[in-house]
Amino acid sequence: MSGIVEIAERAGVSPATVSRALRGMHHVNERTRTKIVAAAMELNYPLRPDLIPLNLVKKTNRIGVIAPYISRWFFSQAINGIEQSLREVGMDLLLYNFSQVDARQRIFQQKQLRGKVDAIIVVSMPPTDEEFTSLLSLGIPITTIGFSHEGCTSIAIDDVLGGKVATKHLTDLGHREIAVLSGQRETAYNFDVSSNRSKGYIEALNEVGVEWNPNLEIHGDFNIYTSEIAMESFLRRKKLPTAIFCHSDEMAFGAMKAIRNKGMRVPEDISVIGFDDHDIAQYIGLTTVSQPPQFEGQVAAAAAIAEVANPSIERRKIVVPLSLMVRETTAAI
Repeated sequence: MSGIVEIAERAGVSPATVSRALRGMHHVNERTRTKIVAAAMELNYPLRPDLIPLNLVKKTNRIGVIAPYISRWFFSQAINGIEQSLREVGMDLLLYNFSQVDARQRIFQQKQLRGKVDAIIVVSMPPTDEEFTSLLSLGIPITTIGFSHEGCTSIAIDDVLGGKVATKHLTDLGHREIAVLSGQRETAYNFDVSSNRSKGYIEALNEVGVEWNPNLEIHGDFNIYTSEIAMESFLRRKKLPTAIFCHSDEMAFGAMKAIRNKGMRVPEDISVIGFDDHDIAQYIGLTTVSQPPQFEGQVAAAAAIAEVANPSIERRKIVVPLSLMVRETTAAI
């Protein structure tokens, strides 16, 4: 990243003039300020968005999408919804994806993003404060899916409520010994989905006078394979719960496979509820809390497009409703 001296050399002014211009001080000629800002943009210097003249912001007709995964169900569905909305208005999607944590450092660098997209949608991966500062300094709209951040339009479900809805369904059926299969909190990506769903789970238990028992928490991951292994280990216990709340449908698929491998029945021996309403859920009769990630992607894209057209538009926090899908994997105790 270049500094004040390099900008001054390129703009043909003194470093002191560059410093005053980039601090927004008024006693700098506007023509000179524009020249300085243009030089700073060419050198990938982080600028305050209000310092970038609109005539220097070139439209690319592209929206950038930052996501840590593309193969997992939620992310693929959300990206599909974004792409559909962009295609309808003749805009393109530029996907920034990384499978390893250290790769995110390159993506959040300004030179990776500046001038390449008109807006950014960040999918279910809260950036660090430093990364968000870098994004905001680009001076383009930022929309988030799955979490909220001040100064951005956000589209998300209420994960605490979702965890509560799932667990209340089980307590309404008479269950009190309820295990939870939670996803590991991936601190490198700052995910808080699992902790929020666990919070709702605990709130629902407390409402029926049941104290949370940490021995009934199973730590898995948001995929079938690791969840099956975690559940197999849990089922070796002598005393088992009558129901289990899984933080995702894919985790529920793995849990159900482990339960049946042990010769137990769902829901006769143990009820299972998931979260998401994965495409496969209805075909295997999984009771689940339904969220619409494709719709969330469409709404995020619409919000980004609107803000590109009108940068002064009001930023909003949009909460997408959930619904309980009762099927065959849960039953009264």
